[in-house]
Amino acid sequence: MTLWKSKISPGSSLTVRFRNEPYLLINFILAGVILLVFIYSGFFSPDKDNYPVVCIHEKLTGEQCASCGLSHSISLILRGRISEAYDWNLYGLRVFIFFAAQLLMRVVFSVFYLKYPGSGKQLITYDVAVSVMLFIVSFLPFIKWIFYFL
Repeated sequence: MTLWKSKISPGSSLTVRFRNEPYLLINFILAGVILLVFIYSGFFSPDKDNYPVVCIHEKLTGEQCASCGLSHSISLILRGRISEAYDWNLYGLRVFIFFAAQLLMRVVFSVFYLKYPGSGKQLITYDVAVSVMLFIVSFLPFIKWIFYFL
């Protein structure tokens, strides 16, 4: 049996498949983390400025970093206030789109993985390729900022 072949038959219980298929478990965990990010951003108000997580770089140096205002920006995007989100962080919409796309991908790829169990290797390859490209496009300004200071 190869690494990519499923040990579980397609007709097995969904719970058993989620427990025994690492790809599905990872997708479930990542979707949960992304939902927590959105809940965090939706729960704390940009108007009240009551975010419990502060920028350590700004606290230590007094200077803003590339991610300063990102929580405010994502909170404003969730509330439909896109133009205000740009004022808080220029890259907030990129990061929001990355997380929204990843949440959608976790759901869609998991459904395809369950529906077409023989396509696991190809599906995972597409998933990784698209995720890496999305990450690079979304987080390139942050990566550049990190290397600027090295």
